[in-house]
Parts: sequence; C-alpha cells; structure tokens
Amino acid sequence: MSRHPELARRALLSAGLAVTAAGALGAPAFAAGSRSARGGLAAPSISGTGAWDARSANGSIDVLDSKPSKIIVHHTATANSSDTSQSHAFALSRQIQDYHMDSNGWIDTGQNFTNSRGGHLTEGRHKSLAALQGGSQHVLGAHAGEQNDVALGIENEGTYTDASVPDALWESLVELCSYMVSQYGIEAGAIYGHRDFMATACPGDVLYARLPDLRSAVGSATGSVVVQPVVWPLVRPGATGPVVSALQLLLRAWGAGGVVVNGVFDAVTGDAVGRFRRKRGAPGASCYASRVAEPDVFGGSDWARLAPVLGVDASGDAVQAVQVLLTARGVRSGEQDRFGVRTAGSVREFQAARGLRVSGVCDHETWLRLLG
Repeated sequence: MSRHPELARRALLSAGLAVTAAGALGAPAFAAGSRSARGGLAAPSISGTGAWDARSANGSIDVLDSKPSKIIVHHTATANSSDTSQSHAFALSRQIQDYHMDSNGWIDTGQNFTNSRGGHLTEGRHKSLAALQGGSQHVLGAHAGEQNDVALGIENEGTYTDASVPDALWESLVELCSYMVSQYGIEAGAIYGHRDFMATACPGDVLYARLPDLRSAVGSATGSVVVQPVVWPLVRPGATGPVVSALQLLLRAWGAGGVVVNGVFDAVTGDAVGRFRRKRGAPGASCYASRVAEPDVFGGSDWARLAPVLGVDASGDAVQAVQVLLTARGVRSGEQDRFGVRTAGSVREFQAARGLRVSGVCDHETWLRLLG
C-alpha cells in the first residue's frame, strides 16, 4: 500500500520524479571503507532499504544462487535536481519504489541500487545489498527485461540527454561499479547501458558516451584489463546512413513492404518499427527506467529478433541489407540481392578481419559487428 494513497502518484507526476525503471528484510547501511567479504576493494557507503524507510516488498524476493555477469547503467529520466543532500536521495528512493509498486505493479523497486546527483548510494530492491556484500548471490530485479537474471541495475538520478554528469554522481558510480566487479568477478568491460539490450535512449546520450571511460576507470581501480564491448546500435527518427538502410531492408524482409529504402529514419520507418515491436510483444514505453514513451526508437535485442541468419542461396531484402553493410565496411559485397559464392566470400573476409568464426554465414555475431 502506498505511504500516501491519494498523494503519492500525483506528487510523482508533478514533481518530475516520473521515475525510472529501474524484499523483505532491508540491509543496514554499509559504511565506506568497509573491506569486502572477499578481501577485494573497500566498499562505498551504501544506505540500505531500512535507512530510507522502504516499504516491505509485496511478494517474495528472488535471490539467485549465481553471480551476475554484467552491470547495466540507467538514468532515472527525472529532473536534474540541485538538491544533493542525502535526505533528497532517500526521498528519491521512496518515490521510485512507490512508482514501481503502485503504478507498475511490481513487488518492489526494480533496480538493485540507486545513485543520486549528490553521490549518495542507496539499496534499491530488498536484499540486493546483502547479496552484494556476500559476493556469491544475485537479487533478481526488474530493470532490463531478459537481462535481469544476469545483470545488476544501477539507476542514476537525472536526465542525461544533453546535461553533463555531476562529478559526485560520477565518482560514486565508479566506486560502486568497481566494488561490484571486485565482489563478483565481473569483467570491467561488461558494463553496459540500458539501450544496449532494449529499445530505449536510456541512460541518455551524455552518460552513455561516458561508459567507455567508466569501464576504463573501473579497470584501473580493480587492476583489470578492459575490453570495450561491441553493441547493437540505437536508431532514432531523423537518423541517416547505411545502418538505417539496413534497418529498412530488414523491415521489408519482415513484411513491412511499404517502407522505402532511402537511408532516412522517417515517419514510415518509425511506423514499421512500432508495428514490429508490437507484433513481437515489446512494450511501447520500453525503458523500464522511466515513464517516457519511446515507441519509434530501435535497438538492443530487437536487432537480433529482426536480422535472420543467412547463408548461400538466400535472397531478397535481408541479403541486400548484408550487402549494404559490407560495402559500408569497405568489403566488396558480391552478387546483387543474392547470397551467392561471392557474397559468402565477402562475409568470410569480414569475419576473419573481426576475429569471428569464419563460416561465410551471416549469423547474429556477424550482424552485430556489421551493425555495431
């Protein structure tokens, strides 16, 4: 039940804390400088659910007997508040929980941890802090769809579409990610943005552009070698170029025959993207971290659902999409609209250059590198 049944939702909407999306016992605050149970990095100061007066979860919190293998960074898509106090961070945590439980119908806060613009870290979903301290279990959240069982979610207060990231928030984000990497043995390069897996602009262009720096900073803090990941591109209305042409061709191959292949993400392309996502069961407002509807953006795992595995004797628009991308990557594409011997040879050449298994088949790993 909401803390303020009549006011919680209205206050959430009017205050701009239209929150992010990202059990039953709250862990106490974890003091900065405490050594990890695994003997790794010192833990940052993290306030547990009890400290910010969290509600009890509405159901059983799933604690998995497995370690997460990645970290997913979100922004809350809320106002860029100038209040950097801990009391504001606690209020934000309560409002996020209220929204997730009362509006989304979730059992608890979606993300595992929250980071305020003042650099104050709080536990999100119950039991997440105890699991992190132990370093061998993972609390199943609700912040990134199919990734929830293998990924920790961190909500960062603010909207980083074009606003800069506050130093305090950045420093606490580096500390928290470094501690997570140390505790669980996560690769420092396995820090992603929400958009890498779902069709959303989260965590905003500015924060997303700093993820390579975040991985490097975490690598330095943990003594880890950093391999920057290859990820699916995010395509939005107004975008142009060969990736858009490939998207249009793939949409035509899927059945959206009215799409014109002009390399411009226009209204017709956006409509086709919306139809594809509805057909595949993807929600219109795909960013679990906010209430901002993003019906036309295309990215994340939607690419893997749209792009078919192609080999010799395939033909049609999907094959032309491969050829457009090969040409854009500087590889001669072979036969026009047909996956013949020459196209297979071009795919093998590209695979060898990118360190992939050389098969001549355009599988999802090959699509990823052609597009990414």
